[in-house]
This record gives sequence, C-alpha cells and structure tokens, in this order.
Amino acid sequence: MMRSMFSAVSGLRAHQTRMDVIANNISNVNTIGFKSGRVTFSEVFSQTISGATGPNAETGRGGKNAMQVGLGANVASIDLLMKTGAAERTDNPFDIMIQGDGFFIVGDSSGDYFTRAGAFNFDRDGNIVNASGMNVMGWEAYKDNDINSNSFGKFVVRESIVKPINISGTRGYIEPEQTTAINFDGNLNPNESLTKEGTMDFYDTVGNRYVVDVIYRYIAAAVGAPGHWDISFGNYAYVNGDRTEDALEISSAPSAGGVTVTVAQNPSPANNRPPVVWGAPIATLTFDTSGFLASAAPAGTVATPGAYDMQLIIDKGSTIALTPDSDFGLNGEITLDFADMRQFANELTVARATRADGNAPGSLTGVSIGADGIVSGRYTNGVLSTLAQIPVAYFENAAGLEKEGDNLYTTSANSGDFDGVGEGVQARGGQMMGGTLEMSNVDLSAEFTSMITTQRGFQANSRVITTSDDMLQELINMKR
Repeated sequence: MMRSMFSAVSGLRAHQTRMDVIANNISNVNTIGFKSGRVTFSEVFSQTISGATGPNAETGRGGKNAMQVGLGANVASIDLLMKTGAAERTDNPFDIMIQGDGFFIVGDSSGDYFTRAGAFNFDRDGNIVNASGMNVMGWEAYKDNDINSNSFGKFVVRESIVKPINISGTRGYIEPEQTTAINFDGNLNPNESLTKEGTMDFYDTVGNRYVVDVIYRYIAAAVGAPGHWDISFGNYAYVNGDRTEDALEISSAPSAGGVTVTVAQNPSPANNRPPVVWGAPIATLTFDTSGFLASAAPAGTVATPGAYDMQLIIDKGSTIALTPDSDFGLNGEITLDFADMRQFANELTVARATRADGNAPGSLTGVSIGADGIVSGRYTNGVLSTLAQIPVAYFENAAGLEKEGDNLYTTSANSGDFDGVGEGVQARGGQMMGGTLEMSNVDLSAEFTSMITTQRGFQANSRVITTSDDMLQELINMKR
C-alpha cells in the first residue's frame, strides 16, 4: 500500500522540478541569447515480485514474464536546447548576433567565459565590454612589415591567444603613410577628344599630399602603325591639393626605367603664380588593335611589349627644404602602373590616376564590426583600418556547458575545452550580424503546453497520495 504513496511523492518532486524549469524559461522569454531548458523523466527502479521464466518442454508450459512494480519517477536530465533564437534588429553597431554555433569569448581576472548575448559597448579606457563589464576577448591587429606581402604596411590580424580588445592609445589615430604605388585606369577615346586632362596625387612620409596635373595627348601614326598617347605633367605640385595656396614648382623628364620629377624651386605664391605649363612627354602608352595596353615606357625609350609599369623618382633637389622635411616612396621611388588603361571607342570611364596606397595622419571617428568579426576603425583621413577581430569558441557538445548567470557559460567535463585561441566565425560557415541581437529561444506556446501537462501530472500524483491515504484509513477502520 505504501509503495503507491511514495511513488506519487517522487512524481510530485519530478513534476515540481519540471515546473521550475518551465518557470525559468518563461521568465527569460525576453533575455537576449538565453537558451531554454527541458526536463526528461525516467523510472527510479522497479521491485521484482517474480522473475521471468522461459518455455519448459518437460512441463509443457510456456514462458512467463517477470512481475515488477515500479517505485516512482526521477528527473533523468535537464537539457539545454541550443537552437538559435530569433533575430532582433537594433541598428546599434555594437549589438552583434552570431549566425552559427559559436560563442563570444568574454573574461575578467577570474578567467574566460562564453556567451551568445552580443550586446557590447565601450568603457572609458577603450575596451569593448558586455553588459556586465566583462572584456570581449579577441585577436590583436599588427602592422605587416613584410615588404613582399600583399598587405605590406597595413594592419592585419593574426590568430593568437585571445586578449581584451582595446582601441585606445595609438589606435586612436593613424600614422601617415607614404605612397609607394599609383595605379592608372580608365579609357582614352581618341574619337571623343585627342587630349585628356587629369591629376595624380601622392603622399610623402609625413602625410603631405601633393597633386600634380596630368595631360594625355593622342599621337596619330602612319597607316599600319599603332597610334599612342603621350603623358606630360604640369609644372606645379599643389600641397594637400589646395590650388589657392603656394605650390611647389617641379620639372619632369623621362629617365632610365622611369620618370624623374625634380622639386626645383621654393613654393610659388598663389597670388602671383603663372598658368600651368605642360612639360615635355615623360611616358608613352601604346595600345593594341583590341584596345588593350600593349606597353608603357618612358618617352623616347624602346618599349618592351607587356611592360606596363615604370618608376616615378622624386628628387627634392638642392635648393629646397620641405617643411617639415620628408621623403617619398620607397627609397625615393613610386611605382606607376598603367596596366588597367584602355582605348575603346566608347567612353567607359575617364582616364585617371587612382592612389593605390599612402595617407595623411588621421584621428579615429568611428568603429564598425564586419560579418567576419573584424573590428575596423574609420579615421578623419578616410582610411578604414583593421583594429582587431572577434573570434568565437566552438564546443563539441555545447549543451554540456554550465550556466554561470549573466548569460555566461563555462566549460564542463562534458562540453569540451577551450583552447585559448578560438576560431574565426566564418571558419565553420557562420557570420556575425551587426545591429542585431539574438533573442531568447523560448517557445511560449510549447512552454504553456508543457505547463498544462505538468500541472495535470502534479495533480494526478497528488490524487494518488490522497487515494492511498483513504485506503490506509479504510485499513485502519477494519479494526473497529
């Protein structure tokens, strides 16, 4: 008789635990990054009254199943449901949602923690922090000093042990960078005009920008020979592109393997400056019959088919001291690349010299976070530079993580370990969505349904207890 009562008591306890989990799920229905829980039950154990027997040929009787009486229910597991929650658009650039299975890595002096809640901000020291003030951990950006690298001179991220992401100090401004290469592109159409005017600009080592006028002249050739375009420079270099201020007078001439520009005189006053005078041709562009560049060579030299670049050599001369003193390019040379020039019959784009590298100094004005987790800084000089990258942590069994409160998780013996480095979010097909937060994955309709079945289960178990009590009372009354 007492077995039913104790079984019902175990059922009450199990259903109470289930209701506790349901209540916690519902209370966190609007908690960002929250992962709901689920309770499963199992039998405690059963009392065997008689064991099972098999068929017996001697007695002619068949087999008989065991007789067992169950002794109640137990909580088998409380599982974390790690499915991704819905996205909520906030338009705050520091609200980030992970599309995928990764976790943000945050930490303080007590160690590293993991979270799906991407509501981040900056503190006064320039650290990216979460709502609890924990540092968002990531990879630092370093300046690439490998001259043979495609990213030479730029800030790039290298995977390493995660550290707090901080963008204060030297990352609050960007140093000037001299121009080392200038790419020319666009279309030269002799049917539209036999001359084209444009500009070319470049930076020195202290961040001054110099703008030089450029003219392209079409030179017709005899029948059967290709025409070509001569390039000449004007005789002024406008400092920081300002034509209303004093300009440096320059002279240009072709030289072995390139073009030499000599800064020959002191600045020419803007209020008493003669008009621009075009120098002699310094380079020649020859196109094939398909309109593509066949060769680019210093004027007066024999062109090498397939050679599209040359060196611009800046000679400061002996009569001028730049203020402040500065240098140009790599060892005084800037590569001029004409490979993208065309000669088509219709006007596609105006021929121009596009600055490939180099910049003036600038101050940080804003920060953005890309889909790959790259933290980029925008500066007053228009440069967008990499500051850091936010990696993610992946776990073989994310449901094995243990909750620590404040939307944080820590590793457990069954979740897998964190290697201290993490991975790029796109390494496993994920991405980060800026201006978006991951909402709770609680399904209210499912929770209400579970709440009804849990209440009914609890009620039924309580009825078993009262009925068992009535039966005990009847047993006692037999004595009267």
